[in-house]
This record gives sequence, structure tokens and C-alpha cells, in this order.
Amino acid sequence: MSADSKVTGLWLAFRSGAVAADLRTIGYRLSAALVLCVVLAFASDAFLHSNNLLNVLRQASLLFLLASGLTLVILTAGLDLSVGANVGLSACIAATVIKSSGSVLLGSAAGVGCGLAIGLANGLMVAVMRLPPFIATYGMLWVAHGITYWYMAGTTVYGFPQSFRALGSGYFLGVPIPVYMMFGFLALGTFFAQRTTYGQEIYAIGANREAARLSGVPVARRLILVYAVSGAMAGLASIVFLARMNSAEGDIGEGLTLPAIAAALIGGTSLFGGVGTVSGTLIGALILTLVLNGMNLLTINASWQPMVTGIIVILAVLLDTFARKRGEARN
Repeated sequence: MSADSKVTGLWLAFRSGAVAADLRTIGYRLSAALVLCVVLAFASDAFLHSNNLLNVLRQASLLFLLASGLTLVILTAGLDLSVGANVGLSACIAATVIKSSGSVLLGSAAGVGCGLAIGLANGLMVAVMRLPPFIATYGMLWVAHGITYWYMAGTTVYGFPQSFRALGSGYFLGVPIPVYMMFGFLALGTFFAQRTTYGQEIYAIGANREAARLSGVPVARRLILVYAVSGAMAGLASIVFLARMNSAEGDIGEGLTLPAIAAALIGGTSLFGGVGTVSGTLIGALILTLVLNGMNLLTINASWQPMVTGIIVILAVLLDTFARKRGEARN
């Protein structure tokens, strides 16, 4: 039997029951999002205004771009704590290249390339140097922050071409451009995770890394791949974020890591690995964005938002742990 056949068999054996669980999870999350919309519609007259709804979609799309790559990492039972710092450094490099060269394309390529390089470094530390993902990516968080503050030296880069700004704040047929990007990468990410051998191997690694290795999965290479994808998506998110903000400084990107992790966990991706979907992460991003949008509409002090995000993360992990233990008890 070929290695691909072994991997496919292992993945199908694991996913046969997980697919139904994923569909139930997505259904539960969609129901929660709809209930939240109904509550906010009654609580605030401004919620259903088209401008507010489009703003929710725009914010959710930025969060999804960052969290979608992170989802693949978590599926392998890993973690990438450097995504926020990655966004900051990538955005600052992209900003300075755009201003110095006048080329939006070159600057965007530099930003995505920076994100990819950071992701590759994380993958090598985890897969080759065998560092725990938490330690490797937490260290990279501080390295990236340090480089960003040194690189920017307290300066701010601002004022980009309108053609570039449209990427973050423009519209097409009345819909924000980042929303189109969100659905485009949703389709791409879903196809990659659910319909390719690479995706099968990623789920297999998260389900049982040793069994995946014995079945012929190149575990190290797949781990490098998912961290590289996570880094590249952080680089892409930095470009959209920069286009929206129209400025870059040393602290850009701070505070984005926890919401990205929260979006993946709320969407049903398990920290234990092997369970979750990219589409679930999109719903998680919508739910988190709706919660924060509702707090703004109800004029709740913004200083409470990090606490609320943290509580949501804790609840998501508790639910995941409970579901896992219940599944083990049944088996």
C-alpha cells in the first residue's frame, strides 16, 4: 500500500465521525450568530443600518484573513502566538517600501514575503529544532516586536496611493473589497483543508502525530507548511490592515493575536488538534466582531473589550475540553 493510500485511510477513519461533528458545530455557531444579531437589533436601532452591517463584515474579514492561516496551525495541535507581531513588522516593511519605491506591488510583495519568512522561521523551530510551539512562537513575538520598534525608530509612515487604500477601505458594487477577499480565501482554504492530500495529512497529524508519521506522513514538512501559510496570511492581513489604517508605526498589530486565536476557537477549532474547519473560523470571526460591535453600539467602555475577548476564549476552550472528554467517555 502506498504512503498516500495509508494517509487517506488514516484521515478517512478519523474524519468519518468528525465531519458530522463539524457540521453540527457550524450549525451551532451559525445559530449563535443569528441569535446575537436578533439581540443587537432589538438593543440598538443602529445595528441594522447598512453602514454598520458593512462595517461588521469588513472587520470580520480582516480578522478572518489573520485567523484562517492560524486555523491550520491549530489543526496540527500547534499554536502561533506571533501573528500579531508578524502583522506589525510586515505592515511597517510594506509601508516603507511603498513610500520609498512608489510601487504598491513591490511593497505588498515585501509585506507578504516578510510574513512568510517569519512563518517559515516558526515552522523550522517547531519541526526541525523540536521547540514547543508555544515557546517558539512566543519568542518570535518578542523578536518581531523588537525588530519593528528598531526599524521604525519612533517614526510613522503614512499617506499611501488611493489605489492601495482601496484594498482596505474601498468598495465594489457596494460591498467592501476585503469581504470579497474573505470569501475568496474561505473557498481556497476549505478546498485545501478538505479536498487535498495536504489537508488530509494536516488533520491526521492533529489527530495522532505518531500514527500519521508511521503511515508515511512527512510530519516535519507539513508542520513547516502550516506555519509558513500562517505567516503568509499574517503578511497578507498586514497589507489589508495597512491599506485601511493609511499609516504604520511601531505598535501596529499589537492586540491582534488574541482575537485571531479567539476566532478560530469560537469557530470550533480544537486546541488539541485534528478538529475544526476554515468555515467555522469565519463564523467565529463574525461572532467575535458582532460582540465587539454590539459593545460599541451600546456605548460600553472599550477597556472592557479585552476582558470580554478573554472570557470568550476561556469559554471556548472549556467547551472544547468538555466535548473532548465526553467523546472519550463514549469511546
